[in-house]
Amino acid sequence: ILCGATAEKIDPVRFITNHSTGKMGCALARRAAMRGADVTLVCANMTVEPPPFVTVVKVESAEDMFNAVTSRAPKMDVIIKAAAVADYTPANYSDNKVKKSEGDMSIPLKRTRDILKYLGENRVPGQVICGFSMETQNMVENSREKLVKKNVDMICANNLKQSGAGFGVDTNVITIITRSETTELPLQSKESAANAILDAAVRLAP
Repeated sequence: ILCGATAEKIDPVRFITNHSTGKMGCALARRAAMRGADVTLVCANMTVEPPPFVTVVKVESAEDMFNAVTSRAPKMDVIIKAAAVADYTPANYSDNKVKKSEGDMSIPLKRTRDILKYLGENRVPGQVICGFSMETQNMVENSREKLVKKNVDMICANNLKQSGAGFGVDTNVITIITRSETTELPLQSKESAANAILDAAVRLAP
């Protein structure tokens, strides 16, 4: 299970990140462990503590997470990518603090490696791969396109603009999308949503 927000360094002081707290990923890890699964939690920056009885691998950047996940992926039966991984990272890192100057400033960015796409392209037989999709419009359409493009089995989609489904709250409103069906879950706790997601993942297992 991947969770948390990656941080992309600009200089020793500043970095680019997002609002992910890691709550959904930790709920998934906790519920999977309670079911008896041997869970590895690859986590970036979080505002919550990881649950007990799971193997915790701490990372910082998108590159760190890519390396941590891809090196372990072949041994995993189910992979759930609930992390908010940066799509872009600064093209150049400054060893010293970037000083302000007169006028505006721009920071060149480069694409990070796509973890979910790599996992879909390099899956082992029988492996179930689940991604997450945080959208603000055309949620189902964009998520189903992601499912096909990344060659994964399931996408858990939610709309950032929907009440109870944003970052930092203890609830979620998830739509589970597979190749054969779309299931809208009601507003519920992230713990309850985690159970529903795990149930769906188990059903997809060969």
